Amino acid sequence: MCENEGLLGIGAFGRQVGLAPSALRFYDDCGVLCPVKVDPVTGYRFYGAEQEGRAVLLRKLREAGLPLVDVRVVLDGSEAEARTVLRSHLDRTRQTADAARALVEEMLRGLPPEDPQHLHGWARIGGAELASAVRQVGPAVADAATRTEFPVLGSVLLELGDGELRLVATDRYRLAVRVLRARRSGGGPCRVLIDAGDLAGMAAWAVRQRHIDVEVSGDGGRLVGEAGEAGGSGVVGERRELSGCGAGEFPDYRVVLDGLGDVRHRIIADRTVLREAFSGRGKGAVLVYRSRDQKVVVSEGGIGGSPVAVSAVCTGPPLRIAFDPAVLVPALDASVGPDVLLEVASDAEPVVVRSADQGSFTTLVMPVQDVVSRETD
Repeated sequence: MCENEGLLGIGAFGRQVGLAPSALRFYDDCGVLCPVKVDPVTGYRFYGAEQEGRAVLLRKLREAGLPLVDVRVVLDGSEAEARTVLRSHLDRTRQTADAARALVEEMLRGLPPEDPQHLHGWARIGGAELASAVRQVGPAVADAATRTEFPVLGSVLLELGDGELRLVATDRYRLAVRVLRARRSGGGPCRVLIDAGDLAGMAAWAVRQRHIDVEVSGDGGRLVGEAGEAGGSGVVGERRELSGCGAGEFPDYRVVLDGLGDVRHRIIADRTVLREAFSGRGKGAVLVYRSRDQKVVVSEGGIGGSPVAVSAVCTGPPLRIAFDPAVLVPALDASVGPDVLLEVASDAEPVVVRSADQGSFTTLVMPVQDVVSRETD
């Protein structure tokens, strides 16, 4: 038995080192923290006491915001390499400290809406969280030309249910979904379409609020913010009305997500580096991954161009896939965390673009036809 061998199951080991089982599975898939033993029948993972130090260091590095590529250097590289990586990361964190502090929220305070009877549902969300979510899904809203043909795609779907607020936008080539866990909520499941321009205009106001009650009624909604304190009690900030947009039936994003093909390729890379590799290239920029490499190469479609190699954690068979940077780059910009994960079923199906280890924001991006593939058909 594994207990007699001094091994711990994934749950017990996770509690010992402060990592969730899902995180341990992720780090096993990435090859940075593999179990000592995997039961061939059940698939259960078991870890040894000698792995605790590496696991705790890995957790601390990720909590400090290091990209997975840099984490590998600290864990397995030389002392000199580790110092270089850590000092570089320290410089970056100092430069962004003011922006990061602006996103830190205070503890929950205040009461539910005074008159909730007229509401279908409501949820209390941090003001900075809501502003961030609006900005993240915004790039997936359709442009003016597409809205002329499909007016509903100029809207953002607000959906309340299961203690969550979900914001969804799509332009047919991208689908962006941001999930916010409510601090408090009430009422039943409900949804409303809000004009994307109206909602985006409220982001600057929302970020200044301690928290915001998102109230959804039959024909629209309301944002009620708490801006500060007076006499020891919360002061309700300015109310912002959200007029419902009767532009049509919004696409069923759940059907799209549930219909995704089986993932055959996973690519984890530094989000900023991958963005720079694609930025400025023409439609049909190609990403190539070969099984023997732990990197991807980004180049112009067809022959020629200036290829850029990007360090990455890659799994799956060789891959060649083309993107429109005008679609992919905004998705990378809107992603969460230092690392981005691309999950690919094939070069002709939607690609999932999300944080490597933070699941609150997901974007689907459609690839485009590869110029080389088209020329050889």
